Amino acid sequence: MTSDAILLRARALRKSYAREGSRDGRRRPAVDGLDLDIYRGETLAIVGESGCGKTTLARMLLCLIEPDQGELFFLGRDLLKLSARDLRRARRDMQMVFQDPFASLNPRMRVGEIVAEPLEIHEKGLGGGERREKARAMLARVGLDESAMSRYPHEFSGGQRQRIGIARALILRPQLVAADEPVSALDVSVGAQVLQLLGELQSELGLTYLFISHSLPVVAQIATRIAVMRQGQLVEVARAEQVLREPREAYTRELLAAVPTI
Repeated sequence: MTSDAILLRARALRKSYAREGSRDGRRRPAVDGLDLDIYRGETLAIVGESGCGKTTLARMLLCLIEPDQGELFFLGRDLLKLSARDLRRARRDMQMVFQDPFASLNPRMRVGEIVAEPLEIHEKGLGGGERREKARAMLARVGLDESAMSRYPHEFSGGQRQRIGIARALILRPQLVAADEPVSALDVSVGAQVLQLLGELQSELGLTYLFISHSLPVVAQIATRIAVMRQGQLVEVARAEQVLREPREAYTRELLAAVPTI
């Protein structure tokens, strides 16, 4: 692909944390000198075992945490050199759907307020009525009727809560959406419906997805490219068909071999 198709570019990203129980100050790298490009309109899946650094990487790419080292460009702008004000503006184009639909929604807020909250932060010129109407329309698009607006998160199932989280992430019409294990807490059938919804929304809104998962069967349903991560580094990045059918690296073959078959 051409360079103008690159939405986000990361170079030599590094992030480490203090080792649990360590008394000598030694740190463990969660992401270790990683290079990655994300192209407009694609679904790039990051796969790997728990603890390999997938979520840390996603949070760095969306500037939710700062890297210890490296460069990060979004739409050609160096995010790590932006002022706080300009970074806040850039963040409206980068949103996240979190893993746990039970913990990611404020239980004290009504659903309409939850979905409209990003508009209060990034579109201060909108009146309350306009925010409510945008929230109502987005909830309708993810399959929830107007009655959801006045209800609280605990009144919904897990799948419905994840739909609320998706509506909140998309209310600003971002360009990049990171989905961190978005179906791992859901039943298989409910998760399949959420994946289908994500695919439909991508086509309609021209979204680019960064999809974090430990499950290759889930990734196979949605990814256009797959990046296999191990111990903070990428060991293989290729088209989804190639990774799933003709993996180049031994570690990728191990992950595929570990997938249960019926």
